[in-house]
Amino acid sequence: MGVERWIYTVPLRLRSIFRRSRAERELDDEIRDHLDRQIEELIARGLSPKEARYAALRAMGGMEQRKEECRDMRRVSFIEDLVQDLAYGARTLRGRPGFTAVAVLSLALGIGANTAIFQLLEAVRLRNLPIPSPQELVEVKIAGGGTHGMGVNQGPYGQLTRPIWREIRDHQQAFSGVFAWASGQVRVGQPTEGRRARAIWVSGEFFQVLGVHAWSGRLLLPEDETGACPASKAVVSHSYWKGSMGGGDLGGDTKLLVNGDLEEVIGVAPPGFFGLAVGERFDIALPLCQPKEVRRDVFDLAVMGRLRPGWTIERASARLDALSPGIFSATAITGYSPETIETYRRFRLAVYPAARGVSTLRTTYDSSLWLLLAISGLVLLMACVNLANLMMARASAREREMAVRLALGASRPRLLGQMLAECGVLAAMGAALGIAVAQLLSRALLGALSTESWLVSLRIETNWRVLLFALGAAALTCAAFGVAPALRAARTEPIIAMNVGGRGLTAARGRFSMQRMLIAAQIAVSLVLLVGALLFVRSFRNLMTIDPGMRQDGVAIAVMGFEQSQVPRDRYAEFQGQLLDEVRSVPGVLGAATTTNVPLLGGVWVLGVEVGAARGLSTFTWVSPGYFETMGIHLLMGRDFNQNDSGTSSRVAIVNQTFVRQHLGGADPLGKTVHTRPEPNYPSTVYEIVGVIPDTKYNDIRGETPAMTFAPAAQFPDPAPWVAMMIHSKAPGMTMASVRGTIAKKHSEILLEQEVFQALIRDGMARERLMAMLSGFFGLLAALLATMGLYGVISFMVARRRNEIGIRVALGARRGQVVGMVMREAGWQLVIGVAIGTGLSLIAGRSARSLLFGLTPHDPLTLAGACALLAVIAVGASFVPAHRAARIDPMVALRQD
Repeated sequence: MGVERWIYTVPLRLRSIFRRSRAERELDDEIRDHLDRQIEELIARGLSPKEARYAALRAMGGMEQRKEECRDMRRVSFIEDLVQDLAYGARTLRGRPGFTAVAVLSLALGIGANTAIFQLLEAVRLRNLPIPSPQELVEVKIAGGGTHGMGVNQGPYGQLTRPIWREIRDHQQAFSGVFAWASGQVRVGQPTEGRRARAIWVSGEFFQVLGVHAWSGRLLLPEDETGACPASKAVVSHSYWKGSMGGGDLGGDTKLLVNGDLEEVIGVAPPGFFGLAVGERFDIALPLCQPKEVRRDVFDLAVMGRLRPGWTIERASARLDALSPGIFSATAITGYSPETIETYRRFRLAVYPAARGVSTLRTTYDSSLWLLLAISGLVLLMACVNLANLMMARASAREREMAVRLALGASRPRLLGQMLAECGVLAAMGAALGIAVAQLLSRALLGALSTESWLVSLRIETNWRVLLFALGAAALTCAAFGVAPALRAARTEPIIAMNVGGRGLTAARGRFSMQRMLIAAQIAVSLVLLVGALLFVRSFRNLMTIDPGMRQDGVAIAVMGFEQSQVPRDRYAEFQGQLLDEVRSVPGVLGAATTTNVPLLGGVWVLGVEVGAARGLSTFTWVSPGYFETMGIHLLMGRDFNQNDSGTSSRVAIVNQTFVRQHLGGADPLGKTVHTRPEPNYPSTVYEIVGVIPDTKYNDIRGETPAMTFAPAAQFPDPAPWVAMMIHSKAPGMTMASVRGTIAKKHSEILLEQEVFQALIRDGMARERLMAMLSGFFGLLAALLATMGLYGVISFMVARRRNEIGIRVALGARRGQVVGMVMREAGWQLVIGVAIGTGLSLIAGRSARSLLFGLTPHDPLTLAGACALLAVIAVGASFVPAHRAARIDPMVALRQD
């Protein structure tokens, strides 16, 4: 109360200091007349018009001072009126606590939802990296979008090979500093009991070029990467040092066991530095050491640098383009066909902005977040429509008040200002509460984005962009729900408003046209949101219920790394078979098999093939006998792999139906041969097709089934010191614990990673789950708002036409006729809204095409379902006021006014 009284008395205090008079209001005219007279006198004395005007202006210092004082008084008068209007609006809203609470909560939810989604967009897409001068940071990539499937791509940010990186570092002139880095996961602790951690491998210039300084100890330097792998030094992030290492002092004995190797922790990165991947964080930074054998076709590094002063991205790109022929000639890949090598030599390097870092989160969710922002904006628009209807109802109820004030001399602009000030107070309160709501919703969204295998790490903060967005949303909502009611109130004609008999006449129905238009618009927007909600929910359901052609339940994945076992390379395949036999002996295991590619998790290996005269591509996977039985895939013809398919026997293969259609034209495949084109460590090989399996999903449950070829694991040409197993059991969790115990007992040095297959598949649907969840929520909220809006408008119209309805009943109208009259009113608005909404849905659906699975944006069943749901809402919302209208007592209605 004290604050309100102080605000209300400020204009009175200002008025006591600056009292305006008629002379002050006429000061502009006086200044202009005086200036004209001075100019005429000076021209008469012989000065030119330009000289006369300049001299007159110099002589008017006192008048200009008085003019400035007048401007100050006008400015104070405006502030005075504004403060008075805001105080009046606050008092008016305090007198209507129910209306104020509903309005503020509606706006807070709408503004809060929009602000929360914008906060995520701002953090993922708009915010620069927390480093000095981030605008100088650029990334070097192959122009044109990558390697076109050539070579081996490792990690989400691998763009260049190590030989290319060395050539860029040795010959570039565009950067004041350049570095390379890669990301991945490591195991910290004992092999079978360690914890998973996120790691980045960085060149020695990484921290220096970024301008990052150590929180404790020192960071990695160029001399730290000179040694051979594995490196012996490491830097940890501040959060990892504090959370997993206890935050103690670093010393020479502070070491971590990383992937079986001891690493000395020499420093701690500063708080807030998460690396260069937005949405992720690194735990451990390791030197980018030099392996004994460097493959030229492994694209695993991201290369970045700072532009030299005066250099632009275009100039740097031109410089690297000129160096590209020499770089790609010096690093030419080997072991490929001449055509592939020539394609590699034609690659060109280019420079791209990197001030905002890189992000798989940005790539995956960018379009989804923008679409969600548009959806939440429509929900906020619907809330504004409801408030506009409420404000119009209040304006109609206050017509006599406005008429009296106009009759007593109040100006229409002043009445308009007061109404808008009331709306402004509501919008400001809604925005303030909405910012608080946004913090909770943002963290809930982060939880929805995170999965068991991928924890999203984003710093959500209310910075100037977020505040500006919230204030802009408040201003737009104020204009959306406040202008029309304020204009209607300001246009009130005193004589008509004071006419007590005109309130309930049938002719007054034309005054409800604005409400009708708003409700039709609200129904149209509701239809768009409901169609979107049904599309995304049905799309997610399609993904969840799709049959990938293989077993999902009861299957677990075990990845075992035996680099520390000192197994000779020529015994890798034999040792993998030994581990498989040990896993199969574990109680509870129904079946187990090895594979070089875990299905449905994004990995892919493609080789060029020749089948007769036909040439094309096929994915390749090498599996052990029993793989198809373990995964529940039955053979259509031919035989399965067996123990006789060894490394010394003839090469055999099993293909899928798509392979038969694409490369054999549907002919009988058994006995046909498949020639593979050579790649490094994968020499040209001839496989005989011995079996056919049905089409199954391969690397992505959403994608089309490619031509697939399976070969025996014993015939894999490039065995590695690791093995991936698919394990079938009735209780994967308990079985995997037994597997871990068995492996740890026999091979304590083996690194073991375990996952439940179905859980990983669900994690891969996080985007669709988010869209289904949020669009469904917004769709239900839209339906609720449409119900409230339609109910409110129909109730208001019934109340305003009470006299008319009473007359109709007195003249013999039956209750059913009255109900029909009101229901027809709602029906026409429904028809108009659905017609407009259908067109908008067809247009808006195009933006969601890439996010849908198994549906088209113009799915007729979805559109029909949304229309039916809106029809039910309209009937339910209008029946209650219609039933109330039918029960009006004519005597009571005609007695009013």
